[in-house]
Amino acid sequence: MSSHSSKKVISVMTLAFLLSLSTFSQIEEVYFLRSAPSDGIKILEAYVAPWADAIGAGLNGSWYNTAKPHKMGGFDFTLGFNAGLVPESAQTFDISSLGLSSSLSGTGTSPTIAGTDTEGPLMTYSAGGVTLASWHLPPGSDWKIIPVPTAQVGIGLPLGTELKLRVIPRIPVREAYIMLLGAGLMHSIIQYIPGNEVIPVDVSVFGGYTRVNIDVPFNLLPDPEIASNYSSEVNPEIYFDDQKLGTKFEAMNAGIIASVNLPVITFYGGLGYSKTRTLAGLEGHYPTPVAVTTGPGAPYAEYNDSGIKQGEDFEKIDIENFSGLRANAGFRIKLSVLTIHADYTRALYNVVSAGVGISFR
Repeated sequence: MSSHSSKKVISVMTLAFLLSLSTFSQIEEVYFLRSAPSDGIKILEAYVAPWADAIGAGLNGSWYNTAKPHKMGGFDFTLGFNAGLVPESAQTFDISSLGLSSSLSGTGTSPTIAGTDTEGPLMTYSAGGVTLASWHLPPGSDWKIIPVPTAQVGIGLPLGTELKLRVIPRIPVREAYIMLLGAGLMHSIIQYIPGNEVIPVDVSVFGGYTRVNIDVPFNLLPDPEIASNYSSEVNPEIYFDDQKLGTKFEAMNAGIIASVNLPVITFYGGLGYSKTRTLAGLEGHYPTPVAVTTGPGAPYAEYNDSGIKQGEDFEKIDIENFSGLRANAGFRIKLSVLTIHADYTRALYNVVSAGVGISFR
């Protein structure tokens, strides 16, 4: 593949990821981080979890479109477009189930990032007899189908084995970046059955792992309706411009796959185990209001140096979506070296996949 073509592929992949991640701009409404750090991170995790799970599920798609490994020296390049489907049960969350502290009040259900584009309930943060902040929980995006592109190379190895590699180098995206790495291995087991050459059926075992690192920038500034009393070293317009959510998505699946290989069309399916996990942590500085309980006019709310929180003051987010059994079925059409495939995966988060590629040997 030429350098120019490679750049085009990377551009397409980046654009597709931007489509799936553009809704994360909704998280710019992170007013809930003005509350106690333990409460703010619980709300953030509940809000983003459905998208995190859907992205992880999508990363498990398009690993294979046949159970027949390449011959030694054979290879393919496949561009897959997967869509993780957010179930209805993950489109809202119950505030009372989050275990928030007594300093934060609010009840009812609120949309997750995949929910409807309507504001959530009003929340109020109080301390020392003072109302420090109040806000509505952020609206959803109405995006329930999350596109997750993948690009991979398959390389034929000895002994009926094929190595699959996925790579997107570190690419700047506005104020953030995206990087993807993945590897998979497929090994034929039907080769050990006598007479397998005369039937158009292949059976293999497969395992694959994909990791995506993404930075999501935030922009939380002090509430302009509350007085600020920062020291001379703190200019809010500059001091708080380092906020981001460093996120790592991990997805793995392993199982057995089978295919019926006809001259033009191949039918394939797989059954196995899949798992996704999202690890995330806040970085930078965050303004939170504090209660001033002494002096003239006390008690009242104010922004000052003592209310500045750093990323390490917030707990890490660990979203583990154990999806267990994973089953999929699909078909591939091969016209000379061109391949076109489509399949459907049934799991905790279902996935629809399609793709195109070139394949030799």
